[in-house]
Amino acid sequence: MSPFLDHGKSKGLWLEFLAQLTLGVRNTNRNRTIHVVTEFVLLGFSCQRETQNLVFSLILLVYLLTLLGNGAIVCAVKWDSRLHTPMYILLGNFAFLEIWYVSSTVPNMLVNIFSETKTISFSGCFLQFYFFFSLGTTECFFLSVMAYDRYLAICRPLHYPSIMTGKFCVILVCICWVSGFLCYPVPIVLISQLPFCGPNIIDHIVCDPGPLFARVCFPAPSTEFICYTFSSMVIFGSFLSILWSYTLVLRAVLRVPSGAGRTKAFSTCGSHLMVVSLFYGTLMVVYVSPTSENPAGMQKIITLMYSTVTPLLNPLIYSLRNKDMKNALKKILGSYRWAQDISQTRGPSEIYTLLRYH
Repeated sequence: MSPFLDHGKSKGLWLEFLAQLTLGVRNTNRNRTIHVVTEFVLLGFSCQRETQNLVFSLILLVYLLTLLGNGAIVCAVKWDSRLHTPMYILLGNFAFLEIWYVSSTVPNMLVNIFSETKTISFSGCFLQFYFFFSLGTTECFFLSVMAYDRYLAICRPLHYPSIMTGKFCVILVCICWVSGFLCYPVPIVLISQLPFCGPNIIDHIVCDPGPLFARVCFPAPSTEFICYTFSSMVIFGSFLSILWSYTLVLRAVLRVPSGAGRTKAFSTCGSHLMVVSLFYGTLMVVYVSPTSENPAGMQKIITLMYSTVTPLLNPLIYSLRNKDMKNALKKILGSYRWAQDISQTRGPSEIYTLLRYH
């Protein structure tokens, strides 16, 4: 039996008691008592203490490696002038996005593992909901733009420099960021205005629409429809645009006469396709159908995959499959070692002179 599902009933009763302490009570005109939720209890991974220590260590390790890997890509794109091209500008923004995406949930997830109450405020829950979904939406848009960039580079190589200019690239980046944060305010405001009844326990690791709708006092089909329509439009719209771009890329690559040319083209797109498969594969399982009947334990694992594991794999996939990125990272590492060496062997005035003319 899974350790996450083997949690004792005694702790469930304790959490139920804590849930009632965080609820205000009022009487309605229908002569029934409604518990007005002021806080939520995020159960997270309910398991034995030893398993909690293991889960905490693994998630913390993944989080730190994600920050390190994506931070290295951001620094490489910023400091290496050879990477100041549209492809790497998009990649640098994507890595920067991943840092914030994973940070929108993991710190609270780590704190929640060892918390006795496991509570999150009403406003804190919806703030997490907003940033998590907005950053995820922005990621969908960036993946679409990156696919379009590869389409131009492979299918229209002669026109690529005139189409994908620095200015146009900046415009696309701004559109991704701004539109990503403008998609979800309406659904989130609609959900937050619904009356939530007790118990206020959410059997999940993040504030997610599915568990939140389960806490609503009465069915709200119109709000659920709007929320899942937004999610479906973002997921399928961006996924279909990526599919269209790579269909054209595949058709162009198959026309290349030389095997070496086809291999190079597939290698260029392979890393992006791996990222798309990882991200959308897990995303569609959770958010495509509003009537998903996945067990709570399975939903937690799937959410953990696309919220923490995918951001970790992205820098590994891009850096290991890209020669220019590997060279830039080696250059940064070499500069760090050089700075460390001179700091141990030179005086302050000599270090200043070397850094000034290096």
